[in-house]
Amino acid sequence: MRQWAVDTLTGLKASYSRELRAYFATPLAYVFMAIFLMMLGFFTWEASNFFDTGAADLQPFFYWHPWLYMIFMPALSMRLWSDETAAGTSELLMSLPVSVTGLAAGKLLAAWTVAAVSLVLTFPMWLTVNYLGAPDNTAIFLSYLMSLIMAGAYLSIGAAVSSLVSSQVLAYVIGVVVAFVFTAAGWPMVVGAVSGALGAAAGDLVATFSFLTHFETAERGVLELRSLIYFFGVIALWLALNVLWVSHRRNGAR
Repeated sequence: MRQWAVDTLTGLKASYSRELRAYFATPLAYVFMAIFLMMLGFFTWEASNFFDTGAADLQPFFYWHPWLYMIFMPALSMRLWSDETAAGTSELLMSLPVSVTGLAAGKLLAAWTVAAVSLVLTFPMWLTVNYLGAPDNTAIFLSYLMSLIMAGAYLSIGAAVSSLVSSQVLAYVIGVVVAFVFTAAGWPMVVGAVSGALGAAAGDLVATFSFLTHFETAERGVLELRSLIYFFGVIALWLALNVLWVSHRRNGAR
C-alpha cells in the first residue's frame, strides 16, 4: 500500500507538470481561455440583457456556466489521452513504473488548473457588480467555488472518454453528449416531460442526477453538503473509469 501511494504521487506530479506545460507551451490554453471568456461575456452582458435587469448580482453570469462547460470542458480534456495515441507516446507512457491512478489524476488536475485560471480571469465581472451596487458577495464566492468543482466534474467525464477512444474529435463528441445528459437532466422541460410520462417521483429522481440541480443551490448562496458529495462523487466515478480503461489498455499492451 505504501509503495502504491508513492507510485501514485510520483505519477501525479510527473503527469501534472507534463500536461500543464503542454497546455501553455502551445496556443491551446490561451485560445481556450480567450474563446471561453468571450462567450461567457457575451452571454452574461448581451444574451441575458444584464444592464436591463436593474440588479447588481452575477446570477446571469453563473446561469450559463453549466451550458458553456458542457461545450468547452470536453474540448479542454479531449486531448489528455487521445493525444498520446496520436503522438505515439502511449506505449511509452504505459511502460512507466508509476501508478495509472497517479497519471490519470495528474492529467485531470492539469486540465482543471487551466479551467481555474479561466475562472480567475472573470474576476473583473465581480468587481463590476460591486461597483454598480451591493451584491451578496458570499453567494458569489460560493457560486464561484461550486462552479470550479462542477468544472472538475465535466473534465473528469471528458478525460475518461478521451482514454476510451483514440480520436480527439470522437472524444469531444462523446464527451459533449455525455455532458449534455448530465446537464439537461435538470432542465425544467426534461423534468416536466419525465414527470408527465412516469410521474412526479421519476421526474424528481432524474433531476437529482443533473449538474443544474446541484449548481442552482450554490447560486442562491447555499452550500449544500449533498451537492458537494454529488460533484466529488461524479469526479471519483469518472476518474475510476478512466483508470480502469487505461489499465485495460496497459495490460493489453504487455
